[in-house]
Amino acid sequence: MSEWKRAIVIGASGGIGGAIADALEEEGASVTRLARAMSGDAHIDLEDEASIAAAAKRIADGPAPDLVIVATGLLHDGEHGPEKAIDQLSPEWLARNFAVNATGPALIAKHFLPLMPRTGKTIFAALSARVGSISDNRMGGWYGYRASKAALNQFIRTLAIEYKRRNDRSIVVALHPGTVDTALSKPFQGNVRPGGLFAPDRAAVQLLDVLDGLKAPDSGKLFDWEGKEVQP
Repeated sequence: MSEWKRAIVIGASGGIGGAIADALEEEGASVTRLARAMSGDAHIDLEDEASIAAAAKRIADGPAPDLVIVATGLLHDGEHGPEKAIDQLSPEWLARNFAVNATGPALIAKHFLPLMPRTGKTIFAALSARVGSISDNRMGGWYGYRASKAALNQFIRTLAIEYKRRNDRSIVVALHPGTVDTALSKPFQGNVRPGGLFAPDRAAVQLLDVLDGLKAPDSGKLFDWEGKEVQP
């Protein structure tokens, strides 16, 4: 049985988010799935704060969630991909990267963290990426994605400090899932080493195992799928 009683998975229409929601339900948790691609009460749009606030208000009518996972991310769309060089920078594409990868999860935290219990272990987690680590950047490129994930990691650290004052057992973390076989990674899977591409269901179990093992002092950090801390 999962230690989680009520979980919220945002981005549950995606490969990782859907697999996390499935795994939590299999372990006995009550799961609310939210996503931009979903309709009705399941709809949420990270680029629309009113949508986020409305979803949180609906959640507030039920039992308090002890686990909230933001399983969203933007690396490419039909017209844009990660920049390979500085001359490919676009202010519109940079703004979109920050809106989805940093501002959106921060606004989720703004509206959903207050719904979580003031006592006991709680976790607010957001999917980040190792490429958001400044100290680990040896390849360059991917300006918007790197910078927006670095911003997300800073949001996580700052949120963790604030919410420790509200609940000293609260945990706010970022997670690096590795390369998962989803639409986000599809154009770049040719560069993945053998054995380094995870199926969504395996990635979900790995991430939940990491969350299960976290303690209060881990709050504010970024962990990879093996439970190893990624340095800023």
